[in-house]
Amino acid sequence: MAAPQFPTQRFAQAQAALDYVSQLYEAQIGYLQDALQRFVAGEQIPEHVRARYPFVRVHTDTVRMADSRLSYGFVAGPGTYETSLTRPDLFADYYREQFELLLSNHGVDLEVGLGAEPIPVHFSLDEHQHLEGSMPAERRLLLRDQFDLPDLGAMDDGIANGTYEVRPGDARPLSLFTAPRVDYSLHRLRHYTGTSPAHFQNFVLFTNYQFYIDEFLRYGQELMQRAPDPANPQDDDDCIAFVEPGNVITRRVGQNAVPDDALGMVPPRLPQMPAYHLLRKDHSGITMVNIGVGPANAKTITDHIAVLRPHAWIMLGHCAGLRNSQQLGDYVLAHGYVREDHVLDEDLPLWVPIPPLAEIQLALEGAVADVTQLRGYELKRIMRTGTVASTDNRNWELLPQRTPERRFSQSRAVALDMESATIAANGFRFRVPYGTLLCVSDKPLHGELKLPGMANQFYRERVDQHLRIGLRAIERLRANRAGQLHSRKLRSFAEVAFQ
Repeated sequence: MAAPQFPTQRFAQAQAALDYVSQLYEAQIGYLQDALQRFVAGEQIPEHVRARYPFVRVHTDTVRMADSRLSYGFVAGPGTYETSLTRPDLFADYYREQFELLLSNHGVDLEVGLGAEPIPVHFSLDEHQHLEGSMPAERRLLLRDQFDLPDLGAMDDGIANGTYEVRPGDARPLSLFTAPRVDYSLHRLRHYTGTSPAHFQNFVLFTNYQFYIDEFLRYGQELMQRAPDPANPQDDDDCIAFVEPGNVITRRVGQNAVPDDALGMVPPRLPQMPAYHLLRKDHSGITMVNIGVGPANAKTITDHIAVLRPHAWIMLGHCAGLRNSQQLGDYVLAHGYVREDHVLDEDLPLWVPIPPLAEIQLALEGAVADVTQLRGYELKRIMRTGTVASTDNRNWELLPQRTPERRFSQSRAVALDMESATIAANGFRFRVPYGTLLCVSDKPLHGELKLPGMANQFYRERVDQHLRIGLRAIERLRANRAGQLHSRKLRSFAEVAFQ
């Protein structure tokens, strides 16, 4: 049985185009799943089974003036632009917005049809299906002959990195990510965080210490037990559920459970980078991820969260203070980065500057002031704005001291950690607004090492306040229009149209 075929159609309405994308995708996935079930059952299938991703295409012959206040929503110039699409159930709101902007900015129809990119069979599986476990080894060996498997050659980040070259006669890209690249990351997110991509929210907090997660967990669980007060409305009144690893869902008082809630199960062990989600109906809630220590984890998780197109991600964590005038517990608001993490050297050259984004900087500074009740000159007692250096050498203190100390001094760095520059650089690379607010937990250049007794006292005193600052910063960012957050600083010359 051949895959269902559909003609390419033109649409002048975003919802109609999205509906057709959903129809095509569901038909292709249904065909693939049916063939896979027959294959697993031992049935002999005579032909190679191939399903294809839907695409959206736009063609314009003129340079039409778009709304220049936005950093996205329009193509770079005359020509044909196209991208493959996946999971319209997950990305419906996102796709609809991108379609609407293209239609309004260019005044031409959208074309939707089936493209040439095959859907890898692994990407057709439902979240709770496990392919390999249900087949003997000899049957698994036949899988490659019968179905399309994931092809890493079709999933590189050349578009985002600015290295992708359009072949003559091909359409130019509409999006930073092709459908297979998106699907790959969706599967990786489940693996690394222990939660479904559907739970991820548009604002993401990263941390390098479990203490922050403990406070976020306490905050989320307490919030779920408090009903919104109409007489005293608060920003968190729109939160409807809290999700923990294993997709364990706690609904807020007054919210009805949904059938999928029962599928959640506490995992026997935490995943590598556990994620926790404070849900809102419009996905404007907060996701918090414990990325652990090191730039490799920071790159890995941001590589994958980027396909969800969040509105902002912020690093909250601990750092080494590099100035004698700093005190343990002081805050550092990064406005520049020294990148000695090395994990992004091949994707983003070191000569590329990582600029501070005013919208994020103001939100973080304002949040510190709101929570500490310090303003103006008094705020300088506990917070410095400056350069943060990130290294991939956890034991940098053991190097001959003149070497790192000289570099830190020359770069004017005020703090050092292992993750912040990576998160900011990947935000720049993937056009995701980023920011960093760190807390000084030790001063190794000045003899104040992070010893157990000192660290435990510091954690108790500062983690709760630091987290509340991060939550308050998200409140401030949420009050802005999404278009204000996605700065034009993050867009290149010939930029893709999708946000």
